[in-house]
Amino acid sequence: MDLHLSLDGRRDLAAQVYRQLLDAVLDGRLRSGERLPPTRELARSLGISRNTVALAYDRLVADGFLVGRAGAGTFVSGEQVRGRAAPKGVVRPRQVWRDLRPAKGMTPARYDFRVGIPDARLFPMETWRRLVVRELRVGVAGYGDPAGHEPLREAISRHIGLSRSVRAGAGDVLITNGAQQALDLIGRVLIEPGTVVAVEEPGYPPARLLFRSLGARVAGVPVDAEGIDVRAIPNAARVVYVTPSHQFPLGTPMSLARRAALLAWAERRSAVVIEDDYDSEFRFGERPLEPLQSLDRAGRVIYVGSFSKTLLPMLRMGFLVAPASLAPALTAARHLSDWHGEVPTQAALARFIDEGLLARHIRKATREYAARHALIAEALAADERVRLVPSTAGLHLCALGASVRPTPGLAVEPLEAYCGQSPPLRGLVLGYGAIGRDAIPEGLRLLRSRMSAGPEPAAALP
Repeated sequence: MDLHLSLDGRRDLAAQVYRQLLDAVLDGRLRSGERLPPTRELARSLGISRNTVALAYDRLVADGFLVGRAGAGTFVSGEQVRGRAAPKGVVRPRQVWRDLRPAKGMTPARYDFRVGIPDARLFPMETWRRLVVRELRVGVAGYGDPAGHEPLREAISRHIGLSRSVRAGAGDVLITNGAQQALDLIGRVLIEPGTVVAVEEPGYPPARLLFRSLGARVAGVPVDAEGIDVRAIPNAARVVYVTPSHQFPLGTPMSLARRAALLAWAERRSAVVIEDDYDSEFRFGERPLEPLQSLDRAGRVIYVGSFSKTLLPMLRMGFLVAPASLAPALTAARHLSDWHGEVPTQAALARFIDEGLLARHIRKATREYAARHALIAEALAADERVRLVPSTAGLHLCALGASVRPTPGLAVEPLEAYCGQSPPLRGLVLGYGAIGRDAIPEGLRLLRSRMSAGPEPAAALP
């Protein structure tokens, strides 16, 4: 192994080598059974005599931290002291970060109704593996374009132009590691400490928390059957974050009248609208309304999309479409953030789109998700304890007015978790990407047996 030791001056060199090797053993950097470099080799790399290194080795052997094996070398003892914990330190993060906790990994449940998890079994993994391997064989070296792989930007511009009527060329598209990075880049470019950012209430918690972490004053704006209440947006707001295609978490689309009102408000207030096209790919009913981006004539809308639900979350693939006035700054922010994404993965996705494989996968997955949606909607519509929110798209639906007691094997999310203000709405948000169709009936029976009714939902909600 390559072993790095830092020697200070020329005094007590053996003691210095001893102490640094001992620290490496105690810290766990050198693990039980690992072989140390021969004394001659380590001495040469450090520029000191072999006897000096041998003296340090002998002392560690005598102390029981190393063991010498004739003809094999010197190894870390199997009876070493366990690794010491790193010092806790005295440095503290900014106050906003003291209140935030990192997300934990998801533990699968037998009846898993959690939100935002697509069914990995529907994804054509073998086809995807073939495309990725093909790109890896090309072996392109060097750094990539911060804006993203050019063929992928072209493929995305065509895809969203046909499927969502988004007006964009390849030069308008910036590739990101999911929608969350897109929001982070937008925030870096637009948000200063104290900037008022309006978000939907209830709404998407990661966006709300991200804006707070950047120093924004986040204002929750009520949502009704037509979407965000434009009249309730604070006059001081300079950024408005919305999910108009499939409001998260309620699931209703923003009406055309409300879209027009929001764009007019942004024009009057010189504000920016972030349009997160959440779960827009999977639709079970009528054709979606025109996105805000295509209705915008003033260049105030930033369109954000993600492939986390249509492909797999682990691939971390997303994008944004920004007005030309913001594109250079957003690209620079991407460059300073992590330079660029994985070029082979982006190239594979470009082929996946261009060969029609993405459209085929979406059609197949939509049929399956529609069947699951129908099963859950039918069961909840017949339950007088809840009021089902109409929804014709996405990977989840919402039921107002009930809660579920924690139950082993059952994973379901309360609507309260998506509320940033008090009093929170009472209800359930049920995803159907992580639970198979055959498990839904039994999962719903268990859910309904643990369900308790609450107060009548507010009349303003759908």
